[in-house]
Amino acid sequence: SGQSLGYGFVNYVDPKDAEKAINTLNGLRLQTKTIKVSYARPSSASIRDANLYVSGLPKTMIQKELEQLFSQYGRIITSRILIDQVTGISRGVGFIRFDKRIEAEEAIKGLNGQKPPGATEPITVKFANNPSQKTNQAILSQLYHSPNRRYPAPLAQQAQRFRFPPMTIDGMTSLAGINIPGHAGTGWCIFVYNLAPDADESILWQMFGPFGAVTNVKVIRDFNTNKCKGFGFVTMTNYDEAAMAIASLNGYRLGDRVLQVSFKTNKTHK
Repeated sequence: SGQSLGYGFVNYVDPKDAEKAINTLNGLRLQTKTIKVSYARPSSASIRDANLYVSGLPKTMIQKELEQLFSQYGRIITSRILIDQVTGISRGVGFIRFDKRIEAEEAIKGLNGQKPPGATEPITVKFANNPSQKTNQAILSQLYHSPNRRYPAPLAQQAQRFRFPPMTIDGMTSLAGINIPGHAGTGWCIFVYNLAPDADESILWQMFGPFGAVTNVKVIRDFNTNKCKGFGFVTMTNYDEAAMAIASLNGYRLGDRVLQVSFKTNKTHK
């Protein structure tokens, strides 16, 4: 399509200039986006899949405190706490990406099921995207063989018939290789239902932007009134980020409405 994928690379001759650029531009707000600027690292097995999902955090915990809690296990590349866009209060969920996968593994061993300072309940720490193919197959099998399953068809066919995603945060995994609906060639199209009449594109940017690269948002409007007809679409570049956004935002309360969020299917509104 010729559209940007949401990221790029800059090479500096002098390392000091690169460091200055990072310190100056990381976190800069550009239009509806907050950009991330960091050193690019060659891909290797040691740094892949080092992103952790953390839930059950105290609502008062800030990002700096989250980093302090996890920094004892290694170098943190990025961290984030999800904030309720309506109330501005933490949702008790965060993400930590370590420099090395082994550091992430140590953090899980040390913190999963533990109570951090100020917490009344133990936190859950797990990989945001579990790379184990065996685990993927086990979860897929669990979805298919569950006594509560809604359809007897194979999972790839079921996916076309679920109105809302058959996954939760606890069941999040990469479904690479499975024919999941919503792939439009240029990204993954997400259907957002039950938006208020006065909803606009900026709401969708704010909601989905924290999860990853968003290439396009669209609120469907009534031709006569120009009011939102109750639904819209979001296109994200990366499958895992799109799936995590769906798992986090499906059932999310926006004002007095509970949103329904899923991958767009062929049967979804055009």
